[in-house]
Amino acid sequence: MSAFVPTRTTDPSDSHDARRIHPAHSPPPAPPRRFRIASADVSASIAVFLIALPLSLGIALATGAPLQAGLVAAAVGGIVAGRLGGCPLQVSGPAAGLTVVTADLIHRYGWRTTCAITVLAGVVQLGLGCLRVARSALAVSPAIVHGMLAGIGVTIAVAQLHIVLGGTPQSSVLDNLRGLPAQLARIQPASVSVSALTLALLFLWPRIPGRAGRLLRKVPAALVAVAGATTAASLAGLAVPKVDLPSWSSHALAGLPEGPVLGLVAAVLTTTLVCSVQSLLGAVAVDKLAAGRPDLIAASSGAGGARVGRSDLDRELLGQGAANIVSGSLGGLPVAGVAVRSSANVHAGAVSRNSTMLHGVLVVIATLLMVPLLEFIPLAALAALVMSVGIQMVSLHHIRTVTRHREVLVYAVTTLGVVVFGVLEGVTLGIAVAVGVALHRLTRTRITHYEREGVHHVHVRGQLTFLAVPRLSRALHLVPHGADAVVELDGSFMDHAAYESLHDWQKTHTAQGGSVELTGRRPGTRIAEPSDSADCRCRPWTAWRNHQCERPPTGPDTADTGAPGETGGTTRPTRSSGAGGPLGAPGSSGHELARGISAFQRNTAPIVRGELARLAREGQQPDQLFLTCADSRLVTSMITSSGPGDLFVVRNVGNLVPLPGEESGDDSVAAAIEYAVDVLKVRSITVCGHSGCGAMQALLNSEPGGAQTPLKRWLRHGLPSLERMADGSRPWARLAGRAPTDAVEQLCLTNVVQQLEHLSAHDSVARALREGELELHGMYFHVGEAQAYLLTEASGAEVFDLVSDAEGLHSPA
Repeated sequence: MSAFVPTRTTDPSDSHDARRIHPAHSPPPAPPRRFRIASADVSASIAVFLIALPLSLGIALATGAPLQAGLVAAAVGGIVAGRLGGCPLQVSGPAAGLTVVTADLIHRYGWRTTCAITVLAGVVQLGLGCLRVARSALAVSPAIVHGMLAGIGVTIAVAQLHIVLGGTPQSSVLDNLRGLPAQLARIQPASVSVSALTLALLFLWPRIPGRAGRLLRKVPAALVAVAGATTAASLAGLAVPKVDLPSWSSHALAGLPEGPVLGLVAAVLTTTLVCSVQSLLGAVAVDKLAAGRPDLIAASSGAGGARVGRSDLDRELLGQGAANIVSGSLGGLPVAGVAVRSSANVHAGAVSRNSTMLHGVLVVIATLLMVPLLEFIPLAALAALVMSVGIQMVSLHHIRTVTRHREVLVYAVTTLGVVVFGVLEGVTLGIAVAVGVALHRLTRTRITHYEREGVHHVHVRGQLTFLAVPRLSRALHLVPHGADAVVELDGSFMDHAAYESLHDWQKTHTAQGGSVELTGRRPGTRIAEPSDSADCRCRPWTAWRNHQCERPPTGPDTADTGAPGETGGTTRPTRSSGAGGPLGAPGSSGHELARGISAFQRNTAPIVRGELARLAREGQQPDQLFLTCADSRLVTSMITSSGPGDLFVVRNVGNLVPLPGEESGDDSVAAAIEYAVDVLKVRSITVCGHSGCGAMQALLNSEPGGAQTPLKRWLRHGLPSLERMADGSRPWARLAGRAPTDAVEQLCLTNVVQQLEHLSAHDSVARALREGELELHGMYFHVGEAQAYLLTEASGAEVFDLVSDAEGLHSPA
């Protein structure tokens, strides 16, 4: 028997040694893991704490709750939700989105019952988390969510305006608006001065220019504003109301709920709705922010796994429910994910949930040790801070988004409903309007018939359902027997009744000698037979050579005779002004161009015509000058997801920027730069290189002497890039996570850095950079990977970081 085989023992004292015995030839057991907090988490927690402390007091003030309640909620949100939640980098605490709901509950039921409602809302959240319905909760229309937040923001701003002016807010928005004239008549100069200083610091601090500004902006603007206003009020001896933190021994805890049952149920549901939706949307936004962190991406692909993964929304709901139960029981405000603090946590470099938990511990320490300092803070400074947050909740970005998606009515009704009636009522109104708008779009179908050049067109705009079948039949019967017809389906849905009606008419019309062509914006609306190839069904950005839908027949047995075939109709040739010439020759590149133009006129032009008409009236106002290579594989609008009017594009061989003023200068590129900066007032310029660049390959292979062709004369502008790469005293530009594959890729990266230096030498660019009106960016696009990289600076070296599909947080809280 091997001596390494462990023997069983009944002696408890030997059980620990028995567990430590391991099989022969196995590696030694790993030492027990010690709990360690990364330095990045420590610095991130301090940054979040400095933001959370004044905001928690301000939100408690805005709700009318005891000021300690805000600190309790901040500590519990950080520790409990941070430990149990499913989004490690999300920071939870008292949120501005809950201010209106909580203030209304305190006004109706009192503080102790409000705490009980918070506990019950947490219990409901636990139940929803166990039922795993978190993803379903995100099905609410963004217009309703943003409208709810905007309505809450308006309510907060109007209420806090009274405190800013030195008065006391009323219980409703309408009462506050009616009371504003009287409040303006008895304005308190001291409170207004403190509030004005707070707002000025909030606005100016993030905008301090230069290197000093970059260093100072590491201190949160909220902390600077409150600390500055507090210091000024103390030094000036202003008589203003200040924070009053009663003894913790008199702090009120949750009591049994008192009030009508239906009212309490509605209160619990409202609190649950706002807490859950805000937390889940925040978790999704934090995922997008974390995806843009190269260090987290590298950790997730490295050995040992990552500390930060994709959020578990059901677990997040469970964590938020547990936090609300604890916070309500301890006399704290309701808890939810907070966008401002979460964004600060991610940007400060947090790598695990330890940063969130440590921020909660810091709040506890401050609550116990910093009470004398906190009582110096003027209430007007906190009110101004919360008022600014409320104003930011009415996001212009959200308004533009819902307007672009034709949901501004839903947004407006929800906002007004929240302001006038309350959160639950406003959301209910928003849902009702959203359903009504959806039904209206489903049933509103425009069907028109007209004749052009002997061809009858029937244009169907909207969803084609059984309700539109009678009008569709009347329009189709206006087409004479034997005529050529085109049915344009401009919608995304067709039910069975409409399909049968259209398909039956098509078969009858073609049987009587007519031809039918069915087209549509979306492939899903096309109902022709599978063998019909009259319409392009290829995906966007499909190269011409990969199109399989409109290839001209090549075999002798498939020649188009112009008569009805097996498809039940006749495929009409593409009309082109160059038919019979170079553009009309089947199989030629000119034919491909003509076919592409025809597809644009048929499918894309109706979509962009309105936007192009607006640009024609207003002129171009691009934000970006995009200078890139003329390589056919770089489709600038595709890799930047841009549209008409977004980019002012300059393309040349090798994405080169000749130095100005010298004999080697190039007026074409210089003129484009001057026009973009001085006339169009672009805010940023991007130089974009790419993998496999033929110009860089030619530079590497070039030899002195020989005939000076136009290409060689042009490529001399790239010689500084070649010299830069050969200079051993300079660090090479590189890609994050891997080394360049060969010398060509290294030169492509180096060339982007060098051309940015050339760009800075142009007078118009240098002047705009000095005035802080322009930013320069370097970009590298790997064609084979379809992956973009952006130039950053790390430890003095130029590093191209991978660009993920992340988006920023837009919802302030």
